[in-house]
Amino acid sequence: MISAVVQAAEEGSEIVNELPIPPLAFGLLAFGALVSLLLVTYAFRSIGTRH
Repeated sequence: MISAVVQAAEEGSEIVNELPIPPLAFGLLAFGALVSLLLVTYAFRSIGTRH
């Protein structure tokens, strides 16, 4: 029983899912998204003091 579980676990551990883009691209996309959110936030910095 235990050997069957161990064998099933070993077979499942060989599955490798490749990333659709390189890891550096994930970092650059995340950085770009965060910078764009920062710019949007910065654009609305003085809306509350106008009224």
